[in-house]
Amino acid sequence: MSPRDLLAWNVKKLRVRRGLSQERLALEAGLERVSISQLERKQVNLGVDSLGKIASILQCKVFELLLEPTDGERPPQNLRRGRPTK
Repeated sequence: MSPRDLLAWNVKKLRVRRGLSQERLALEAGLERVSISQLERKQVNLGVDSLGKIASILQCKVFELLLEPTDGERPPQNLRRGRPTK
């Protein structure tokens, strides 16, 4: 996997694991939602400061955004659409 592929994989995996939408992650990180979408679709390279903000919100270290998936790890799934029910 390329660094761009790894970044997209890990941001989405960690975002979904925390139950955050792209919009919520962007809002909390002080970024545009479209930036998160483009990052996950491998269409943009964000700066180190932006990656630091994303890592902070995802409660991980920046280097963890570039870790190789484990053997047999399935691609991250999308969150369910709509607002969460209480």
